This record gives sequence, C-alpha cells and structure tokens, in this order.
Amino acid sequence: MNTLHNAPQLDWHLLHVFLAVVDSGSLSAAARSLRSSQPTLSRQIGELEALLGVALFERVARGLKLTVAGEALLPALRQMQLGANALAIAAQGQTQALAGTVRITASEMTACYILPPILARIRAQYPEIALELVVSNTVENLLERQADIAIRHTRPSQGGLIAKQVGEFALGLFAHRDYLQQVGGQIDITRIADYVWIGEDSADILLRRFQQAGFAIERDFFAIRCDNHIVAWQMALAGMGIGNATLVTASQFPQMQRIWGETPIPGMPVWLTAHRELRQSARIRAVFDALATELGQIS
Repeated sequence: MNTLHNAPQLDWHLLHVFLAVVDSGSLSAAARSLRSSQPTLSRQIGELEALLGVALFERVARGLKLTVAGEALLPALRQMQLGANALAIAAQGQTQALAGTVRITASEMTACYILPPILARIRAQYPEIALELVVSNTVENLLERQADIAIRHTRPSQGGLIAKQVGEFALGLFAHRDYLQQVGGQIDITRIADYVWIGEDSADILLRRFQQAGFAIERDFFAIRCDNHIVAWQMALAGMGIGNATLVTASQFPQMQRIWGETPIPGMPVWLTAHRELRQSARIRAVFDALATELGQIS
C-alpha cells in the first residue's frame, strides 16, 4: 500500500490554528491572537481532528490540554512552522519595493520618550512605509518574525541576525524639585538609605547597575518598586522619590533635577538587530539605516 498516496492532505491554515491554540492555552486566547472568533477556531480544530481521525485536545479546568495524539503531532508541526517562517523571511527579503510595513520592537521608555520624533522623521522621509511599533521589555524573536527590527539594550544572542551597536544612552538619577525641597535641597551620597528610591519589582536591571557602580544594596533598598518603567518614571515626576532615566528622556522634564551628575552608573548600549534575510529588503534596510543614524546621535 502506498501510504504517501493515502495520507491526508493537510491544510496549513488548520495547522497554524492548532499551533496558536497550543501556544495560547485556550480557544478564546488564540482567537484574540489570530483576530478570529472562538466558534470559528473550534470548528477549524474539529476539521483538523476529523481529517486526522484523532482527538487533539481535551478540556481541563483552565482551558485545553493536548491529548497523546496531539503531543505526538506537535514536534513535526513545529518544524513545519520554522520552515514556513524561513520561507516567508527569505521571500520578504528579496523585495526592493519601499511600500509596505516595517515592524519595530523597543522597550517601554525608548518607545515612549525617544522614538516618536525619530519615527516622525522617518515617516516624513519614507511616507510609503507603514510603521508598526511593538512595545515590550522582552526580547522578541526575530527568527519567528515577531518583528523586523529590534531596538535593544543587550547584544542579541540568537544566530542568523544582524546586530549593530549604534550608541549608548547615558543614564542619570533624577528627583522632582519638590522632593528635593522636602529633603533639604540636595542628596547626600553618604546617606543614600535616608531617601526614597524608585526601582524595579521582579526585574533586577537597575539593582545590578547600582551594584556595578559600587553601591552594596539589595532589592528592599527601593521603597517603591514597579517593573513598568514608564509608570516608575511617572512616580518620580509626581515627587514620590528618586528615579532613573536616560539623559535624553529627563531633558524633556525641566522640573526634574539630576543628582550626583557624575555618578558612574553604567549607560545602556543601544543595539539594532534584524534578520539577515530581511536586510535585503529595501524598506527594512531604509528604516534600519535611518534608526542607526538617529539613535547614534543620542548619548
């Protein structure tokens, strides 16, 4: 018997839906990510199960769980997904048309306080290019096409990427002038424990920067903690304590005064990354180069 001849003809779209449900953990979450409806996805999963002749999911208290058959199918589908993504990236990388979309990912503070005027100038220069901005402090996976260009503050470790350090954002410690008045007009570096500091909750980036600068502190040194950097900065703007920001960000707020102007808190390196194939795309190359120039002028 020719088993290849009798194998079911699989619809890649149905397989894509299956992977979305696996990754999301529920039909409702997958529907949101795919911009579809829960009944539609339920019907499509049913079609795939009928085509394969096996049940792929079972309902549990918190959503859906893969059956044994579903677990057996998953590794092969992951390989198909990688192949499809690689094919799409290679095809996209060959286009020389400027018209189209470029998807950029950047951290919260960079996206909010640094990128808007830069992106405005890029749009003015290339009005035919649509820009999508993914705001996230996590490292998006460019190999899975979650973004075309990433602006990050650590060197990427993934292979298959172009990485270029375009500069470094200088950091400073800042307090609202009202807070400084409350504590006597200035901050005494020998009494740092006497002041209110705004830091991170579960993340430890700022904590490590303080430690690198020679301050022997732990997490509870920060009396106010928040992992959302924009919110933490807003609390500093409200006069709640001493916060940190890049100099280019703080320069937009004249009510914020820098303390210890030369305190050696390490700056943030600025890395631009893109998939190697995508650098052959004219529009992605244009945005990449424009970002490199603009960000390289900030220190």
